[in-house]
Amino acid sequence: MTEEEKIFAGKLFDPRKQELKDLKHRAHEACRRYNAMDEYDPQRLPILGQILGAVGKTYYFQGPVQINYGCHTFIGENFFANFNLTIMDDARVYIGENVCFGPNVSLMATNHPLPAAERMGRDGAGRTTMAEFAQDIHIGNNVWLACNVVVLGGVHIGDGAVIGAGSVVTRDIPAGCLAYGNPCRVARPITEADSCRHLSLPEDLGHFGFEKV
Repeated sequence: MTEEEKIFAGKLFDPRKQELKDLKHRAHEACRRYNAMDEYDPQRLPILGQILGAVGKTYYFQGPVQINYGCHTFIGENFFANFNLTIMDDARVYIGENVCFGPNVSLMATNHPLPAAERMGRDGAGRTTMAEFAQDIHIGNNVWLACNVVVLGGVHIGDGAVIGAGSVVTRDIPAGCLAYGNPCRVARPITEADSCRHLSLPEDLGHFGFEKV
């Protein structure tokens, strides 16, 4: 079984094995080039599109951005990420359509054993080994993660949910809810009473082209 196959089988794997280092190097180099380029450069955006497992036609990463594998991340149509997005996509990360992320969002689809004796060691050649295991992250359609949100592996976030600033999401969040806190908990459903359409000028309603959900 390859190291990547171990990841998807839910087994312990060693991220320091050359097989995985090569996959990550491609993504890390793409992020390095992306982060160094002018945000108006038309050649910038496709750099990330080429390393992702899939992405819609309309997407934008403000940058800087750091993605661990890239090929394990799948993003739907009409995606936006603000500054300092981190995606540790050791396991697969699925992001739906019309999703937006605030600054400093982290998706952490990876983990280590808690017992120290199981976490780090040395192989026969004296090289450091590290044990990891990983669980997928699923983020539904029309989700907003506000600034400084951390989503841990194994979490499913339902369609239309909003995760408040600074939250650490350790468990599933149902659709259509506002949730926040550390650990993140559901506060209440999102209702028509939360509408901000009254703040829009009439001439801007067409501009925003609000999605029907």
